[in-house]
Amino acid sequence: MKPLISVIVPIYNAAPYLQETLDSILASTYRPIEVVMVDDGSKDESLSIAMSYCEQHTECQVIAQENSGVSVARNTAIKAAKGTYILPVDADDKIADTFIQKAVEVIEENDNIRVVGCRCWMFGAVNKEWKLPTFSHALLARKNMIPATALYRKADWERCGGYCEQEIYREDWDFWISMMELGGTFYKFDEVLFFYRISTGSRRVLAKGRKKVIIDAINQRHPEYLKKHLGGPLHYQRSWSCFINFFRTEKVVGDYSNWDEGNIIYAKRNTLRSHNGFITKQFATPPLWRGIIYGWFCPSKAQRSYEYAKRIEGLTPAPIAYREIRFCGILRQSWYVCQESTCKYTFNDLIHNKSFPKRELILQSIGQFTAELYQRGIFHQDYSGGNILFNEDGSKIEIVDLNRIKFYKKMPLKKGLQLFERLNIDKDALSTLGATFALPLRLDKEWVINYIITHRWKKHIKQGITNLYE
Repeated sequence: MKPLISVIVPIYNAAPYLQETLDSILASTYRPIEVVMVDDGSKDESLSIAMSYCEQHTECQVIAQENSGVSVARNTAIKAAKGTYILPVDADDKIADTFIQKAVEVIEENDNIRVVGCRCWMFGAVNKEWKLPTFSHALLARKNMIPATALYRKADWERCGGYCEQEIYREDWDFWISMMELGGTFYKFDEVLFFYRISTGSRRVLAKGRKKVIIDAINQRHPEYLKKHLGGPLHYQRSWSCFINFFRTEKVVGDYSNWDEGNIIYAKRNTLRSHNGFITKQFATPPLWRGIIYGWFCPSKAQRSYEYAKRIEGLTPAPIAYREIRFCGILRQSWYVCQESTCKYTFNDLIHNKSFPKRELILQSIGQFTAELYQRGIFHQDYSGGNILFNEDGSKIEIVDLNRIKFYKKMPLKKGLQLFERLNIDKDALSTLGATFALPLRLDKEWVINYIITHRWKKHIKQGITNLYE
């Protein structure tokens, strides 16, 4: 028994062309087929035309949905499809009557063939053959040479997760890479069997101005495929990617892959993202001279953050991984990933809010925590308002932003008290911090408090922003 072929047709405001498209599909020499149309919220007569074909042809069905984009429409159609093989055809394009017959014969004979396509003729605004290069994995990693209309197995669509439903403008290219990541190859007939309409509003035309978005999405979604076939990521100068990657080295320590994913929660010099219970810190690209230092002479901020977190386990969110990218040994990009803290407040929340719930108890906990840092020889050089985290009652304290930590076998007392100098809070709060710092160390608390209050951070004093007398 011959396999059922599901031709899926996403439709959006395609009334002038839809009949021509459907007629070309139904003229196919191959049977059995089904035509699954999805109207993606059209505002013209497209849905009415699709429904009229369903009334005339039992092979046709149509699903109507709110406008969600071509990828969602294709995925919706394929979910409803019953065929062994899928052939996408956009609602303004056409296929030759023998295309399906020939494609099925080829893909049925060879399990290594993942996708079957053909030469393509452009019509409409232009009238010429779309000259597509010979397929290779290395070339697919740099550019697309497979038209949207090509035959593949529905099982492979399921395995690779379907079409990406983000707005990445080159969903076909992204999808073919996903398919090739399963293994196998692309077979192309050396004859024109597909006809691609070019109009001023076509996605191919619109995508020309979206180069950065497209390349960033391909890099984010297919790093292993690009590394295998290009030696690294795809660059904006796509043809130079292999050459550039020859000088590029990448180091990853730990187990993580979603480096640039998640919601941005902070974006100034560095960028923080939250994703599935993890926090990713992407450090700003260093100037060249500092990149040389981090590349050749000392650890990067990402590496120090990871290694220091390992050393002070329990006092900071658990470290997960770090990543570095170098060109000719010069550090250009780096990331650090840790577990997202369960502490939802920072010391900054205490500074200007004397009525903060359980403020006195929390200040006492932070004073005791600071004493523990001193006893363990941990000096955080940026022990400031945004880098001290605590929970609702102060029973848990954590520090973040770890790349500027120094470790001492035995820390001098005045060095330990220097931890307080950037905590720009009122005098009473500093007194509480000092007293609870002194207690486990059996120090004179009045001397400790006086030292803390009189030794404020020079930058705060110079700028006149000390909060001592609030």
